[in-house]
Amino acid sequence: MSDTNHSNESADQSGQPAQNGRIIPKSPNEALRPERVPEPPKRSKKARSQVIIFLNFLMTMVVLACAAGIFAFYYAISSYQDPGPLETNTNFIVRNGAGLSEIASNLERNNIISDARIFRYLTATRLNDGESLKAGEYEIKAKASMNDIMELLKSGKSILYSISFPEGLTVRQMFNRMGEDAVLEGEVPTALPPEGSLRPDTYKFSRGTKRTEIIDQMAAAQTKLVDQIWEKRDPSVPLKSKEEFVTLASIVEKETGVADERAHVASVFLNRLSKGMRLQSDPTIIYGLFGGDGKPADRPIFQSDLKKETPYNTYAIKGLPPTPIANPGRDALEAVANPWKSADLYFVADGTGGHVFAATLDEHNANVKRWRKLQAEKGSDPNIAVDGQPGSAQADEPAQQKKKTN
Repeated sequence: MSDTNHSNESADQSGQPAQNGRIIPKSPNEALRPERVPEPPKRSKKARSQVIIFLNFLMTMVVLACAAGIFAFYYAISSYQDPGPLETNTNFIVRNGAGLSEIASNLERNNIISDARIFRYLTATRLNDGESLKAGEYEIKAKASMNDIMELLKSGKSILYSISFPEGLTVRQMFNRMGEDAVLEGEVPTALPPEGSLRPDTYKFSRGTKRTEIIDQMAAAQTKLVDQIWEKRDPSVPLKSKEEFVTLASIVEKETGVADERAHVASVFLNRLSKGMRLQSDPTIIYGLFGGDGKPADRPIFQSDLKKETPYNTYAIKGLPPTPIANPGRDALEAVANPWKSADLYFVADGTGGHVFAATLDEHNANVKRWRKLQAEKGSDPNIAVDGQPGSAQADEPAQQKKKTN
């Protein structure tokens, strides 16, 4: 009995089932009393350390920064490769000495790229040692990506312009044409190089090229061409130097514009030189009167001009004039270096743009008679020796009749 009471008391106080398995009911007060919540485990002193808190913060920032960096890198790569904002093709100029920062800023300012910083940073990583963005004027296509633009500027494939100098122009005429070109830069030199020293040709150049650079190219090209042809000349050609060679080639250049006639015309002049005859070339008269400026278009050459004393009047002097009268091209140089083998000493215009040749004075006089008849039918003034532009076949027609004497 005493044991049972003790067990009941234990069950009442603890509120737990008794050892014999019976549940002891609680009183209403005990049931409404809140149970005691266990206290949370205490944080260690190490966990509460400010250093640990800072390191946790730092680690979080590092993770966020890495995530932001990955996103920024992906965005930059995408922007570099994606089509750009340019709506239509445009020309873009990279000046000499421009750095990557300046180029990138100018591209963005002209709405060719969307972000100068992305272009600058990624381009810098893609240029190998010794590579750079080259100066020049470039045509950039619409919607070109930054990568496309980088490759174009790195290649140096800029827009090329051209300037042409026909055969037979004087140095001054070439300089005048060069001065009129709107793309070339720099002044034309006031001192003229020697007549005949510049090669007639078409020269390509990019924006920013100096006029003096083109002149240097022309001079080097003519020197090389003259040397090559002179070395392969016919050894029977009676010319003593390259200077004489260029001088005669310039006369042949101005005498006829018919390519097939040049070697024949050259043979006539070489035959006359060999016989001690005067050349009696009309283009030399024109150069003696007007120099490198050329004959004005509205000023004819009169018979009286053939008697005027100038160092270039080959109707009065024997042999070659003191200098070339123009800049001869390859064909005229080749014609003098390897002329036709002929006995002809005379030629006169045939009225069709070419010339008719003769080996004897009688043949020549007959040819001149036919030419005079053609001129009379045209109503030409007999006092005019040259009618037309200097250097053309028609321009030489009236004065060619004088070639019947030495």
